[in-house]
Amino acid sequence: MNNVSPLAYVHPKAKLGENVIVEPFAYVDQNTEIGDGTRIMTHATVLGGARIGKNCTIFPHATISGIPQDLKFRGEDTVAIIGDNTVVRECATINRGTASKGLTKVGSGCLIMAYSHVAHDCLLKDHVILGNATQLAGEVEIDDYAIISGGALVHQFCRIGAHVMIQGGPKIPKDIPPYIMGGREPIVFMGLNVVGLRRRGFTSERINSIQEAYRYLYQSGFNVTQATERIEKELPETEDRNYILGFIHSSSRGIVRGNLEG
Repeated sequence: MNNVSPLAYVHPKAKLGENVIVEPFAYVDQNTEIGDGTRIMTHATVLGGARIGKNCTIFPHATISGIPQDLKFRGEDTVAIIGDNTVVRECATINRGTASKGLTKVGSGCLIMAYSHVAHDCLLKDHVILGNATQLAGEVEIDDYAIISGGALVHQFCRIGAHVMIQGGPKIPKDIPPYIMGGREPIVFMGLNVVGLRRRGFTSERINSIQEAYRYLYQSGFNVTQATERIEKELPETEDRNYILGFIHSSSRGIVRGNLEG
């Protein structure tokens, strides 16, 4: 049974699952779907095109599926998808897609902290954390378990790999390869995200294997092309090795540089 406050507005054509809570002064537009057990808190706004999963919480003044802030947008029918068990905190904004991809997607188990912005056509996978006031420009992609600390500014079309940890406040104009820490201004490679990998159950052997690949990339004196060629020839083939190489080969913006100060 749903619990919809009489002081909330829920469009008659909105689709609500079971045990949905809509608090006073929340707004739920038409062409929206809200999954079982999700809570829409007071003054939250859910606009047309929102597809919110199960057991999510949308905090006050957050806006889901706002019209893209993209001058190429012409009112096309697009969506903003939020996976199960995701939390969107106060004043965060998640815009819907444009004709480019047709959707903006935030995965399951994510935490979008207060005042963060997820622009049109961004694709966030599962268990991603965006710190307070982090801003994603259009068509940014973030892989599983990445953590972007507060106040980061991510350039459009950038990609951030899985299990990455970004320190607070940097501008991110380049792709961030998986498993690493990035920080300083301008942002640089700061080493492997060892603590995060251990928390995710990576063994020491697996971590050492990943570390070896990054020694080629950032500590060997090779350029990126030379380093990837050496990795392919000299390191055993593993899922992690292949993911790192595939990420680099598919990078359109180039990867973040190494830390020249060591």
